[in-house]
Amino acid sequence: MQPDYNLDKIKFATDPTTFEKAVDLYEHGKVTQFKEDIRAYSAVVLGTKPYQVSVEARRYDLATCDCYLGQNDTLCKHMVAVATYAVMRGQKLDKEDKKVFGSPECSGNLGELTEQNLKITKQSITAALKYIKAYIGPSRTWFAYQDSLAEGCSRLAKIVFELPVSQQTAQLLVDLLLRLDKKLCNGGVDDSDGIVGGFMEETVEVLKAYVKIDPACKNAFTVLKSKETCFGWEEPLLELIDANGTA
Repeated sequence: MQPDYNLDKIKFATDPTTFEKAVDLYEHGKVTQFKEDIRAYSAVVLGTKPYQVSVEARRYDLATCDCYLGQNDTLCKHMVAVATYAVMRGQKLDKEDKKVFGSPECSGNLGELTEQNLKITKQSITAALKYIKAYIGPSRTWFAYQDSLAEGCSRLAKIVFELPVSQQTAQLLVDLLLRLDKKLCNGGVDDSDGIVGGFMEETVEVLKAYVKIDPACKNAFTVLKSKETCFGWEEPLLELIDANGTA
């Protein structure tokens, strides 16, 4: 029985520290006595003592563990380790599987996307943006909603990191920032925890790094001169272009 989630879902929806600790447990064989139950999995995870863990096949965060965090209804590394085992079944994780993306970073590599890769990247951005949606639920679902925003930003951070540096990709990131700004201003997104706003500010830093590598990237910022944004995130970028909007 395969779970309804995959490793990407676990990685992007779990905070980086918990995921890294769970991977360490998985790779060191600490998930033992793994069993398939009815639409769920159970195992004993070896930590400071053996922990009894159960994880649903429908959602990996619907889980129980008799550790301190688990007893307080908090997703723990033991639950994530069992979910990882349910997906991987003991197979080795490669470097890409284990890489986490807490914040967007500049790749530092000059280049442009091919037409096909540009199309795929735009589709990936649109898919990630679906996690950053309006909040219309009851108050009891607010924390799950914030988790969705964090997952969307983590997925976007991976996309940003994989981009080469060029005016083409700088324009792609500017368009992404404008789409996020629209969601914050008019899309009903409740960013009370500053998850989305923080991602946007970090992406601005990525764009500033782009300019240091390729000054022509400044030209992608001229579209921001006519925009009114939620919290002025565009100002550091506008400072990098001259009165004529050229590099």
